[in-house]
Amino acid sequence: MNKKKQQLITSLQLILDDNYILEKEEDLRPYECDGLSAYRQLPMLVVLPANIDEVQSIIRACQQLQIAVIARGAGTGLSGGALPSDDCLLIGLSRLNKILHIDKNNLLATVQPGVRNLAISEAVTDMGLYYAPDPSSQIACSIGGNVAENSGGVHCLKYGLTVHNIAQLKIITIEGELLTIGSFAYDSPGYDLLALMTGSEGLLGIIVEVTVRLLPKPETAKVILASFAEIEKAGEAVNNIISAGIIPAGLEMMDTLAIQAAEDFVHAGYPLDASAILLCELDGAAVEVDDQIKSVAQLLKSSGATEIRTAGDEEERQLFWKGRKAAFPAIGRISPDYYCMDGTIPRKALASILSQISQLSIEYDLPVANVFHAGDGNLHPLILYDANINGELEKTEEFGGRILELCVEAGGSITGEHGVGMEKIDQMCVQFKPLELQQFHAIKTAFDPDGLLNPGKAVPTLHRCAELGAMHVHHGQLPHPELDRF
Repeated sequence: MNKKKQQLITSLQLILDDNYILEKEEDLRPYECDGLSAYRQLPMLVVLPANIDEVQSIIRACQQLQIAVIARGAGTGLSGGALPSDDCLLIGLSRLNKILHIDKNNLLATVQPGVRNLAISEAVTDMGLYYAPDPSSQIACSIGGNVAENSGGVHCLKYGLTVHNIAQLKIITIEGELLTIGSFAYDSPGYDLLALMTGSEGLLGIIVEVTVRLLPKPETAKVILASFAEIEKAGEAVNNIISAGIIPAGLEMMDTLAIQAAEDFVHAGYPLDASAILLCELDGAAVEVDDQIKSVAQLLKSSGATEIRTAGDEEERQLFWKGRKAAFPAIGRISPDYYCMDGTIPRKALASILSQISQLSIEYDLPVANVFHAGDGNLHPLILYDANINGELEKTEEFGGRILELCVEAGGSITGEHGVGMEKIDQMCVQFKPLELQQFHAIKTAFDPDGLLNPGKAVPTLHRCAELGAMHVHHGQLPHPELDRF
C-alpha cells in the first residue's frame, strides 16, 4: 500500500466507521463503472458518508493529500461521468437519501442528493403535486446525478430540463467549504451560478442538497400513438405539430427495431409493422386537451400517419409510456451490448439526420435502434454490437463519433442530457474552438485550481485537441479517450 493511500485511510478512519470505507476488491467492484459499462476501472477507495459534515471532512482530507475525488450517485449515468481512476477516492452519496422539507405553499421540496428522482413525486402525490423531469431511469437515478448531468426526460419538451426545475443547491468546494447557490425566490442576485453548476458533471463541486420546484398535477393527460410507414414522415410530423403552436407535454419517437424490442418486453400494444411511432402526450385542462387531441390527430393524419390511436384510459396511457421508458433494457434483451448515443439537433433536421444514421448503419454493418425525445431534437441512437468480437467496440465508437459530428454539422450539440463524461470528450474538440475551451478551463481552475474534482472528464486539454487535429481526425475516427488526459 502506498504511503499517500495509507495516510488517507488513517484520516478517513477519524471520520467514518470502517464499514463505510471500502478498499477490498470485492467491495470496490460495484463502483468500477456507471451505466457506460464498456469502460471499467477500480477506484483506489470508496467512502459512503451519511451527512454534509462527513463529506466536508472527507474532501478536506483529499485536498490536503492532493488526492482526486469523484462523486457518484446511483451510477445510472451513460457517459462515463462517474468512471473512477485507480488513484482516486470515489464518494458514494447514496446514504444521503432523505427528503428534508416539502413546502407546499411555495411548491418546493428540499432533498439530499441520493434521493431517487421518482421518490420526490411519490412523496408529494397526495398533495396533488409532482416533480416534472422524468428520465427513463427515474425509478433508480438520483437527484444529485440529475443536477450534475442536467437530465431531461420524456416531458422535458414542455416542462424543461433539470436546470429549469431547481431553485437552490448546496455544494461543497474542493476546500471543503459549504456554499448555497440560488435561492427559494424566482431569481437571485449575482452571476447565475445555479445554471453553471447544473450540468457541470462533478468538475466544480460536490452537490449535497437540492431544492426542486414542484408543479400541480395537470387536470388531465392524454396520449396519442401514431404509426408511420416511413421514419422521415414521423420526423416531419414532429415539425408540423410544433409549428402549429402546440407544445405537447411529451413527444417521443421510436423506430422499427425499438418498437419490436419494447413490444416483446412490455406488450404495450405497439404496431410491429410500423417503421416509426410517435407518442404525443397533451396535458392541462380537460377542455383544452380535448381540443388539442383533435388538432394533433388531424396534423398526424395530414403528415402521413397510417394509424392513430388515443389511449382509452389512464392504464393504457401508462402502458404506452411504459414501453417507451423500457426501450433501453428491451434492446439489451436482443443484443449482447449496445452503445447509447446522445446528441441534439434542430427539429427541422430530424428527417435528414435519421436518414444519414440509417446509411451509416449500413456502412458500419451495425444495427441501430432509434429512441429519442423528438420534440426537442434529443437523439438517442442505440448502436447494437458484440464486445466479444475483436474490434467491434472500436468500430462502434467510431460510428458513434460520426453521429455526433452529424449533430454538430446540423447546428446541434454532442449531448442533450447524458453529459460528456469521458465518452464524448474528443468530440468536444469538434464542437468548440480553442478559445472556448480555454474559457472552460478557466472556470474549472477558478473552482478547482489543482484539478482534483473528477479529473479527465468533460473538457479536453488544448494539447489533446491539437493532437487530434495533427492526426487529421475527421468523421468521428477518434482514438479511445485516455483517462490521464489532464
